[in-house]
Amino acid sequence: MAFDSLQERLTKTIRNIQGKGKLSERNMEETLEEIRVALLESDVNYKVVKDFLERVRLESIGQDVLNAIEPGQLLVKIVHDEIIKLLGDDDNSLNLNPNGLTKIMMVGLQGTGKTTQAGKLANLLKKQGKKVLLVAADTIRPAAIEQLKTLGESINVEVYSEGIEVKALNQAINALDYANKNNFNVMIVDTAGRLQIDEVLMQELKDIKDAIKPEEILLTVDALTGQDVVNVASAFNDLLQVTGLVLTKFDGDSKGGSALSVKAVTGVPIKYTGVGEKISDIEEFHPDRLAQRILGMGDVVSLVEKAQEEIDLKKAENLTKRLLAGKFTLDDMLTSIEQSSKLGPISGLMKMVPGMGDLAGSVNDEDANRMLKRTKAIIQSMTPAEREDPSFMRGSHKRRVAAGSGTTVDEVNKVINNYEKSKKVLGSFKNMFAGMSGMFK
Repeated sequence: MAFDSLQERLTKTIRNIQGKGKLSERNMEETLEEIRVALLESDVNYKVVKDFLERVRLESIGQDVLNAIEPGQLLVKIVHDEIIKLLGDDDNSLNLNPNGLTKIMMVGLQGTGKTTQAGKLANLLKKQGKKVLLVAADTIRPAAIEQLKTLGESINVEVYSEGIEVKALNQAINALDYANKNNFNVMIVDTAGRLQIDEVLMQELKDIKDAIKPEEILLTVDALTGQDVVNVASAFNDLLQVTGLVLTKFDGDSKGGSALSVKAVTGVPIKYTGVGEKISDIEEFHPDRLAQRILGMGDVVSLVEKAQEEIDLKKAENLTKRLLAGKFTLDDMLTSIEQSSKLGPISGLMKMVPGMGDLAGSVNDEDANRMLKRTKAIIQSMTPAEREDPSFMRGSHKRRVAAGSGTTVDEVNKVINNYEKSKKVLGSFKNMFAGMSGMFK
């Protein structure tokens, strides 16, 4: 996950700061040096690091951190606030036209996931109640047109395309006329990309921009390319005046420094991040939430939003009612597993929970997924009566379930034992679930 190494380094540094009753000028400088090394190793632009540390130093002097009652906590707050400023503390939301059609151009180099992000953004805006039109204006790659059509079909969003015979500029103009006549709220134009920036590409993009006058020009960049993100963003911005970035592969092994650098260097804000392969794996970018995650403070708001997006609320409500009534069967356990699996890797969820970030590194997501799959297979191999009450199951029953699920009798016993333990724990927390039920309502 992006920022993992930076988060680990900064969390360790912060823990050391907070362990000191009083800061001196010497250990203050040592702390800033540790932060400097952590940022540079995470691919943050060296000039950005220099300016960042100078602001932290000046802010610390201004607030007299050395003589504060809680100097460690105060310094953490200063670092937190400066990271937010670095990422862009202004409004990163889309500039949507409230009284007419919003035109969005998706631009970027080939291979950055531009077409996929166009589909993801269309899906997100559709869920917000917008009538969206996708425009396949990448006439260089027929595969991109087919990909966009497939994405549009999967989310029930119309795709406008005249094939590769009609120039991209003419298609964009025709699509604009079509969108206005058919009362679309948003038009997303997927433009052509190249392996590198060239005059032909830029002229085509500039012509489309001049013709449709988009409210937003979103540049898709790959987080895995490190410092090149800044160079690409600068080049596109100089020629097109980009309004925002969509940072893809943000869930990958990138060091994350590009995200911290790009706003400071180019002035272009990050508006969305691609965080997975699914059509729903796109997130609005919130600098304050990312700053909290970088400093190991968790991100409960994003976790709740993710749960609201992915979890079947009707099933969750029914499960809550059953728990309040003192009922919890293996079917209920299966439902809870299926619901929680939708939220993504366990380690990623742990990082969003305050205080659990340090434990996330000890979780092997592949092992956890295999265990969940085996648990599901075991439960699904049981009869309805066994799922309702597995206490009567004997050796012959367990051998049948093990054979049907491709597991062992020991694994079947573990699932049953875990179920019994969960049932006892849940039984002792009825009051807590009653409070949660009211919150869900």
